[in-house]
Amino acid sequence: MTTESGVRMLAGTFVLVSLALGASASPLFVSSGFLWLTAFVGANLLQSAFTGVCPAAAILRKLGTKDARAPQPSA
Repeated sequence: MTTESGVRMLAGTFVLVSLALGASASPLFVSSGFLWLTAFVGANLLQSAFTGVCPAAAILRKLGTKDARAPQPSA
């Protein structure tokens, strides 16, 4: 998995889980406060598109994911 796909997977998971926990029509509803997590993820994605700074990408790199643009070792 590349860092880019990991960020997308992480953001998508956070959005879907927070919507499931925050939308009153959901059978998993806990509190509408979870919608703030959805807003936070969206704002973070928006700012990273403009600044290139993404905390999730930095964490995933430290966990060992590879950048898509990094040269791959030849076999």
